[in-house]
Amino acid sequence: MMTRRHFLTGLLGAASAPLMSKAGLAATGGADAAPIEKIHKSEVEWRRILTPDQFEVLRREGTERPWSSPLNDEKRAGTYVCAGCGLALFTSDMKFDSGTGWPSFYTTLPGAVGTKRDFKLILPRTEYHCARCDGHQGHVFNDGPAPTGQRWCNNGIALKFIPTAT
Repeated sequence: MMTRRHFLTGLLGAASAPLMSKAGLAATGGADAAPIEKIHKSEVEWRRILTPDQFEVLRREGTERPWSSPLNDEKRAGTYVCAGCGLALFTSDMKFDSGTGWPSFYTTLPGAVGTKRDFKLILPRTEYHCARCDGHQGHVFNDGPAPTGQRWCNNGIALKFIPTAT
């Protein structure tokens, strides 16, 4: 359940959202990466491979409840991949505890995400999605740690964690 505090935290973060452009994406190393071949599936195909909750977030741009993802507490070394197509989006070295209730990262892997403007909360935000399947992941804000100052706030249900083999 979203409390007033969580709503206001999100609203304040939304007000500080950057206007991302190709230059903004380049700051994460995305502009120089090799192009990723897109995956196109019908709604029926997506519903067949995703859980209803994953479908709501990845295909309908929904948002999971804060503090509901076990990935918030994931501390092992590994890679976070898109739950829709398996594209690597983040490494565990990029993760930090933002205190917002969603897995957060200070950058992305090169070329792994695309961005667009989102006005769903009236104030503009920058939504990001998987570069391969266009699955909604979350929003990026300018209140993260060094070295980027960015917080890539991700829906945990939109990710799968693959631990590094030991």
